[in-house]
Amino acid sequence: MRKILVIGIGAGNPDHLTLQAVAAIARADVFFVIDKGAAPELAELRAELLRRHATTRPHRVVPITDAERDRDPSDYREAVAHWHRERAERFATAIAEEVAEDGIGAFLVWGDPSLYDSTVRVLDEVRAAGIADFTCDVIPGISSVGALAASHRVPLHGIGEPLLVTTGRRLAADFGPETPNAVVMLDGQLAFRSIDPTGVEILWAAYLGTSHEIVIRGELAEVADRIVAERAAARARHGWIMDTYLLRRHPADDPSRGTGPGSGLEPETSPPT
Repeated sequence: MRKILVIGIGAGNPDHLTLQAVAAIARADVFFVIDKGAAPELAELRAELLRRHATTRPHRVVPITDAERDRDPSDYREAVAHWHRERAERFATAIAEEVAEDGIGAFLVWGDPSLYDSTVRVLDEVRAAGIADFTCDVIPGISSVGALAASHRVPLHGIGEPLLVTTGRRLAADFGPETPNAVVMLDGQLAFRSIDPTGVEILWAAYLGTSHEIVIRGELAEVADRIVAERAAARARHGWIMDTYLLRRHPADDPSRGTGPGSGLEPETSPPT
């Protein structure tokens, strides 16, 4: 039976790849690439991973044009469900046509496949529809959440505290006064500007794990405008941006939270190590 591997490849540093992911890449015959019109740098990084690790057997790279998605729908859940259905049809066709009955196909997923990524969910739809028959293994990766904490050199929460992981779309509703820590992803609208900044610290980073990495840390009221300006300048400079951030309500000098670099107003820029 066909096997499909969903491989987490980390936040942007080639060295984020785990040993399990390296072994999985070496096993695959076909690598499916979702064509989202991504930045050339990201495409080159993915190609570099294959040059390094897909060396033990012949392999092919097969692009799949991504389905169109409504980015400002009136019904968000229905729009995403429709997008997933179209994706499932395209995945099914590609798997049936490109992977031999005893072959191994792979999807390389940025970060970790379990966190705000639809690949596993869409593959479940493909199998449920019976269009293509395969088994599926998921290989975890280093997420941008873990990379964010590592770059700022802090834990994500105080001792015994909960941690909320949410999106920019939901931040205003989710980050209530009783929420001490929130990691925010997929925030193209800079939702942190819409919350009360009183007593809130932000630890922000963009291009995590890459040579363009930027980190800024400080009280939200003091650094929000700097983050907005740095983000806009970086996006104009590179043509793309991926960023995430941690919001926390406790004071920055709480010893249970760590006091890593980047706590001043000046952004710290560091290459991957």
